[in-house]
Amino acid sequence: MINMLVNFSRLADYDLSSLKQIAYGASPMPDALLRRVVEMLPGVRFVHAYGMTEAAPLVTALHPRHSTLEGLQSGKSRSCGQAALMVEVRIADAYDNEVPRGTVGEVQVRGPNVMLGYWNKPELTAEALRGGWYHSGDGGYMDEEGYVYIVDRLKDMIITGGENVYCAEVESAISTLAGVSEVAVIGIPDENWGESVHAIIVPQASACVTPEQVIAHCHTLIAGYKCPRSVTIRKEPMPLSGAGKILKVVLREPYWAGRSKRVN
Repeated sequence: MINMLVNFSRLADYDLSSLKQIAYGASPMPDALLRRVVEMLPGVRFVHAYGMTEAAPLVTALHPRHSTLEGLQSGKSRSCGQAALMVEVRIADAYDNEVPRGTVGEVQVRGPNVMLGYWNKPELTAEALRGGWYHSGDGGYMDEEGYVYIVDRLKDMIITGGENVYCAEVESAISTLAGVSEVAVIGIPDENWGESVHAIIVPQASACVTPEQVIAHCHTLIAGYKCPRSVTIRKEPMPLSGAGKILKVVLREPYWAGRSKRVN
């Protein structure tokens, strides 16, 4: 919704002086988009919140001071903040062992806000709440100050040539390219590398963005193996869920059709 707001050509025609604060979440905010909206709405505080229905819903929150033009310099704006009151958060490996700070693993949560279970789904409940922690399915890491950084849904992580690529990092890099309105990064089958990084771009109105520009831009910001090997320039809007999240399952479908599994 914030992306739609900053790309609304008549935004300056409206009086937004009564708007004081916007809370945002659902997915990581690309650096370029956050900077753009902060510049366009200098009198507004931005609060990044992270959570899920199973946690009723708040897990972490980021103080607005980190979402200012000055705060953006600290890098904390890329996090979703620290644990909310009475909530415990840890990052754990596949065996539910807590990992060292700075190491990517699954975000796990416990506290009085966490659900008792899924209605009439005891097996799913036992799996989600094993060990007394809610298993979010989100991949992330925690820094030394307890700030949590979400890198991807674990199922959205791309494994290419044995290396892990987190889509959110690639999407954030692409978002800083002039002319990009929306971006989604997915893994597609690759006979040599297992999966390859593929970017889908919706340009801003009247902007001209080429696959070559996207790939070259990424090589200036992130490691080579993380850069897209292919790019689709899409004219129609991205498919969205009711919550406004890009439906990557729809974007993947043409590339994985006819295969028994969605990893390679």
